[in-house]
Amino acid sequence: MTSSTMVLDDRDMGTPAREGAPVTLTIDGFEVVVPAGTSVMRAAAEAGLSVPKLCATDSVAAFGSCRLCVVEIEGRRGTPASCTTPVAEGMVVRTQSDKVRRIRKGVMELYISDHPLDCLTCSANGDCELQDMAGAVGLRDVRYKPGENHYDPSATGARSQAEARLRMPEGEANPRYIRKDESNPYFTYDPSKCIVCSRCVRACEEVQGTFALTIEGRGFDSRVKAGAGADDFFASDCVSCGACVQACPTATLKEKSVVEFGTPTRSVVTTCAYCGVGCSFKAELNGDQLVRMVPYKNGKANRGHSCVKGRFAYGYANHKDRILNPMIRDRVDEPWREVSWEEAITFAADRMRGLQEKYGQKSIGVITSSRCTNEETFLVQKLARAVFGNNNTDTCARVCHSPTGYGLGQTFGTSAGTQDFDSVEHTDVVIVIGANPTDGHPVFASRLKKRLRAGAKLIVIDPRRIDLVRSPHIKAAHHLALRPGTNVAVVTAMAHVIVTEGLFDEAFIRERCDWDEFQHYAEFAADPQHSPEATELLTGVPAAELRAAARLFATGGNGAIYYGLGVTEHSQGSTTVMGIANLAMLTGNIGRKGVGVNPLRGQNNVQGSCDMGSFPHELPGYRHVKLPEVRAIFEKAWGVPIDPEPGLRIPNMLDAAVDGTFKGLYCQGEDILQSDPDTKHVAAGLAAMECVIVHDLFLNETANYAHVFLPGSTFLEKDGTFTNAERRINRVREVMAPRTGYADWEVTQLLANAMGAGWTYTHPSQVMAEIAATTPSFAGVTYELLDEKGSVQWPCNEKAPEGTPLMHIDGFVRGKGRFIVTDYVATDERTGARFPLLLTTGRILSQYNVGAQTRRTQNVLWHEEDRLEIHPHDAEVRGIKEGDWVKLASRSGETTLRAKLTDRVSPGVVYTTFHHPDTQANVITTDYSDWATNCPEYKVTAVQVGLSNGPSEWQESYAAQAERARRILPPAAE
Repeated sequence: MTSSTMVLDDRDMGTPAREGAPVTLTIDGFEVVVPAGTSVMRAAAEAGLSVPKLCATDSVAAFGSCRLCVVEIEGRRGTPASCTTPVAEGMVVRTQSDKVRRIRKGVMELYISDHPLDCLTCSANGDCELQDMAGAVGLRDVRYKPGENHYDPSATGARSQAEARLRMPEGEANPRYIRKDESNPYFTYDPSKCIVCSRCVRACEEVQGTFALTIEGRGFDSRVKAGAGADDFFASDCVSCGACVQACPTATLKEKSVVEFGTPTRSVVTTCAYCGVGCSFKAELNGDQLVRMVPYKNGKANRGHSCVKGRFAYGYANHKDRILNPMIRDRVDEPWREVSWEEAITFAADRMRGLQEKYGQKSIGVITSSRCTNEETFLVQKLARAVFGNNNTDTCARVCHSPTGYGLGQTFGTSAGTQDFDSVEHTDVVIVIGANPTDGHPVFASRLKKRLRAGAKLIVIDPRRIDLVRSPHIKAAHHLALRPGTNVAVVTAMAHVIVTEGLFDEAFIRERCDWDEFQHYAEFAADPQHSPEATELLTGVPAAELRAAARLFATGGNGAIYYGLGVTEHSQGSTTVMGIANLAMLTGNIGRKGVGVNPLRGQNNVQGSCDMGSFPHELPGYRHVKLPEVRAIFEKAWGVPIDPEPGLRIPNMLDAAVDGTFKGLYCQGEDILQSDPDTKHVAAGLAAMECVIVHDLFLNETANYAHVFLPGSTFLEKDGTFTNAERRINRVREVMAPRTGYADWEVTQLLANAMGAGWTYTHPSQVMAEIAATTPSFAGVTYELLDEKGSVQWPCNEKAPEGTPLMHIDGFVRGKGRFIVTDYVATDERTGARFPLLLTTGRILSQYNVGAQTRRTQNVLWHEEDRLEIHPHDAEVRGIKEGDWVKLASRSGETTLRAKLTDRVSPGVVYTTFHHPDTQANVITTDYSDWATNCPEYKVTAVQVGLSNGPSEWQESYAAQAERARRILPPAAE
């Protein structure tokens, strides 16, 4: 397979790379130098010599079962397997002697004797290692006559399925033949083609860490089995990450898309557009038809691994719901009219200009999305500042991780995580707080689980028992199941233990932090009111458990903290982030591998959308608009004055719309009606606007209130960059031409120019050049550098021309690390007699955010609806049984959904996901928000749950309004 975008060596080297002192050996007359511990097989590959193999692949440890890779070594008896034999100084190896060739041919002959010979019609034809190795060893004939086998359902000795059907005798069948398992929506399992190499089993264990597969039986009856008993792949613990499919050397495990579209012939390396891990993929095509997404082994974030979303859930790009033509309407109660791009852009520009003329320059604004590229996001905030002439720009990143930016900016001096993902391989103690990596960031979770299986300790701080608390081969040392809303109290109680028991790293604090501020903070933390015993009644965390967890983190070696939206989406989100930073500084866990403070960003470009200046008070690079020296940079670059006054955040835009002063919105890639809190308030704000422009793939919920719909492009149709949770800037490359005729950045430019801007970009690389010229942390970033290095982590500038994997190594960005007092202030959202339960929300593995993409794929088979998790005790007192329809009500609103009884949640706590608009969990959430950033308090809502016999009144009215709002007039006859 060829590709014009490959940068690094993508060969399978047979066994994993090693680090060690150089060792010199001779292979087939060639002198080779490799690190100690390297296998002979890999050493040969490094020298460009290919040793045949079947059970070996460099993503898993060597196994040595297939015996195809045997070699001769001078001075040693026999023919050892090259995959399990480490190199030694002075070793002399022969990989192509007559003896090893005879052995290999005999081994291959045995494999083929129990394998169907339907290569011409097999889905792996041209992509099959068994086929390739048969050619490599020179196998031209099989001497063994068909006898007992696993491939012939007719038991007549047929060598192909077609032949077996013709020769199928009445009443006879082969008891060893097992039918193909097609239960998984994305791939098939055909036992008749299995060579029992165990690569799939080892990938499931070593790479993914799910342990869903095993080898059942012994000897000739060995076979791969998913789950137990009558389980098939769909019913088993398999999470459809694709690691087994990727590892399989035959057509035993094969993507259904390859069966349908044929073997790929070319590939393009790009970046996944789901979560903040930022996995690199090879998009493999047959002509212009995308056949499959294969994780790119040189991707520095994912190292060749993937999850079900990135690997398989790309079918939404061709879904029938996708809108491909621009549409307009005068009022939202009218049906949509399809129009040309020129008419739609002119309509939108005239409307927006007219609103400014009538209501003032600040009456319109923009919302950007964390799903868009850096270049697209940069242009949208530039549209607001340089064309609209105001700072009314906000992003969905603020409603998830703005407390990260504020909290880490205040304590460390930079608004991003400190480590790269590779760092987890060096950690000894991990705190996961307010995050569910196995569902939200599964590829990182696999790397974390691998480290835990190697001996690292885990502390989980979460109201819910997530999978990391206990799952195959891992168990958390401590699970602090806190009461939602008490994060600050728990983190400060941990600091209390560390300070009062003298477990802090005094040398680090004296050298790297402000000692006077530490003294003040230590006095605060040591106050008896912050002790685990004093806070136990408030937090629900047993004091002894909390003390043990604090001691483990302070004394267990390299300590790393990973956190998510369960930290930031609170009224004290910023305070908790600062408390986490305090813990890291207290224990000296900053500035080296295996430590640090690491926010797990929810969407693919949350970090980038923040970096690009999408907040109303900050220009790109987190610099306040009030600073004249910063405005001067952009005024010179853009040739227009920049307003020094911060603009409106999304809640303020909606408030102003209801008040009649905010009238127009350009919303790119974001669905605020489903994703933002207090749905009724969002709907009221949108309804009050006179021009809402939605730029997206589908008629989403926000589009119910839109006047202009501009069709967007999927990540497969984009050129640009994403920045992941580790500050890694990854290239997004165009796999196929935009189906709408324009890339998203071009649409923004069309609108800007229709409003008089005069932009002249011809490629996103020019936008990146402008970003680099105006934003210090991106100063050295170019597409050429990204193509050469694969990716870089900002800051990337003269001081760090190849990027910065680890932050704050010799000192903090702000100089001295700053300890900040973290007073616990209870949220205004309280439980009581009317609303006695606390609702918290989260994600599930198969779905993504508002589900606009994943709901339009086969992922719905795993999660077709949002359900309410409720503890059996709370369910029993309400008469609720598994699967019952229940009403979920809060002070803000109510909805109905089905109940799931589980002890994953504690009594008094209920939990649901927010992926389906017909449930609309955010009609329940309040408008309380973080004190510093307005980040909504999604994670703490007082609710009541009771039996229901149908949809709520709101759900019925919402569904009716949505149906009316999505009418599209048929195209006019020519």
